[in-house]
Amino acid sequence: MTHNIAVENIKCGGCINSIKTALMKINGVENVSIDKETETVTIDATVEKIILINALSKMGYPEKGNNDLLKKAKSYVSCAIGKIN
Repeated sequence: MTHNIAVENIKCGGCINSIKTALMKINGVENVSIDKETETVTIDATVEKIILINALSKMGYPEKGNNDLLKKAKSYVSCAIGKIN
């Protein structure tokens, strides 16, 4: 099943790298693609969408409309980690 999730806080390649790396570790995720311009994460997976949404939110990339200061701060940390890896 393909899930399209519009998220907040995708700023650069570091963000994209962190998101892909984390989501690919979830059992049942087969492919992840990200459109930085539209901040849309497309995931081919056999897991429920809510699991993916929660994982993204924990990294600082919540669904559109659910952003707050803490999630913005988490996204900067995830971004930095993605740039290092």
